[in-house]
Amino acid sequence: MASSSLEAKRAYFAKTRRANYAASLRLEGFDVKSGDVKYASRRAAVRAHRKRATANA
Repeated sequence: MASSSLEAKRAYFAKTRRANYAASLRLEGFDVKSGDVKYASRRAAVRAHRKRATANA
C-alpha cells in the first residue's frame, strides 16, 4: 500500500476545510460561489465578512 505524502495530506485537509467552510456559510444564508472561499488566512476571511455584514446593515 502506497503511503500518502505529507503534502498530499495537507492539500486534502485544506480542500476539505474550504468545502466545510463554504457549506457553513451556505447554512448561515450567505451566497457562496466556488471561488469565493479562497482567503489567505482566517483573519482575512473574518475581515471580509465583517465588512460585508456592516455594508448590508
